Amino acid sequence: MNPWVMVLIIFVINIVYVTFSTMRMILTLKGYRYFAALVSMIEVVVYVVGLGLVLDSLDQIQNLVAYALGFGSGVVVGTKIEEKMALGYITVNVITDELNKELASILRSKGYGVTDWAAHGLGGNRSAMQILTPRKYELKLYTTIAELDPKAFIISYEPKTIRGGFWVKSVKRGKLFK
Repeated sequence: MNPWVMVLIIFVINIVYVTFSTMRMILTLKGYRYFAALVSMIEVVVYVVGLGLVLDSLDQIQNLVAYALGFGSGVVVGTKIEEKMALGYITVNVITDELNKELASILRSKGYGVTDWAAHGLGGNRSAMQILTPRKYELKLYTTIAELDPKAFIISYEPKTIRGGFWVKSVKRGKLFK
């Protein structure tokens, strides 16, 4: 076989392997254990084939380089796919410079789950909000907040457990953001 075709095959196999590996890890962390198990079965087959090709010709340095480059590329591809899948939810805490009931109302009208309260900071009265949204709407939420209050202070994180509340019921019924 042409050595450059072999390099290309090893490179592509390793991208596929590491992409599956990355996806398996993310699925496991997000609680999709059965889907992660299915992905892991495919991952191990691809891994054995790719590693076998490299080990059969350890004297060919280009194969090892292709394996390493494929590995790094697979991490990038896997994380990009995960970003597109946007599994799970995020909680966003927003603090504005002034009491701003309008921002909370606008976000609610767009379908976001918002809890707001008056807060007091170093510079005086503030409005604080906690917003829950599916990750696939995360960037849209940031854009909306920035348009309505460019000076808003934003912190986001992924909640591990979500239970109760009217918003969670709407998500389960599929009535969110329609």
